[in-house]
Amino acid sequence: MTERQGSSDRSDWVSGVAAASPIVLGYLPIGMTFGVLGQNAGLSSFNIMMMSLLVYAGSAQLVAAGLLSAGASAASIILTTFVVNLRHLLLSAAVAPFLKRWNRGELAAFAYQLTDETFALHAARFPSGRYSKAEVFAVNISAQGAWLAGTGLGILLGQVISDVEPFGLDFVLPALFIALIVLQIEETSQIAVAVITGALSVALLILGVDQWNVIIATVIGATIGVALELWTNKPSS
Repeated sequence: MTERQGSSDRSDWVSGVAAASPIVLGYLPIGMTFGVLGQNAGLSSFNIMMMSLLVYAGSAQLVAAGLLSAGASAASIILTTFVVNLRHLLLSAAVAPFLKRWNRGELAAFAYQLTDETFALHAARFPSGRYSKAEVFAVNISAQGAWLAGTGLGILLGQVISDVEPFGLDFVLPALFIALIVLQIEETSQIAVAVITGALSVALLILGVDQWNVIIATVIGATIGVALELWTNKPSS
């Protein structure tokens, strides 16, 4: 590697870390929330940290901690977290066209650290064509590093705090994702699709579809979005 290449890589890493800063600020408190809930569920500090390292799925980890506290069976916990994480199939499919030239090792590393929030950031930056692998991995590593740091702080705070709900930390992750989505909106049709999808997800939740509501609403919303795009871009005869 030449000196110029090394300097470019360092610059890309710095750029990626800077781009990830909003995610880092959101992951620290929500990671703390999981650390506290994990302790309340009876998990050891080692298992809590390993869950954030190996599972690394915010909502699924919080759901698992709640199910453990409720005394749910291992099978029900695995099945529930699997369903909760099915949305990653949609996330990965959306960015796959931009990763065609990546090798299997790079794809595996990217998929391992793909979350809702890093997806939102990547989806906004990939189309530019000037988004290097170094920047991508700097974003992902910074995000997971913040999640692990937050989890560690939560383990320490869990010895003092037993209930995080009064602090409103459970809303940090949805608020962060909403903020990242808003930055991507460029057309009125995108606002319509976002509102329809959100409303449909809430409606399905109220109707009792509490595990599949996000997946179903996303698929329907994406279909509507594609139909609107085809209709608006249809050449006039």
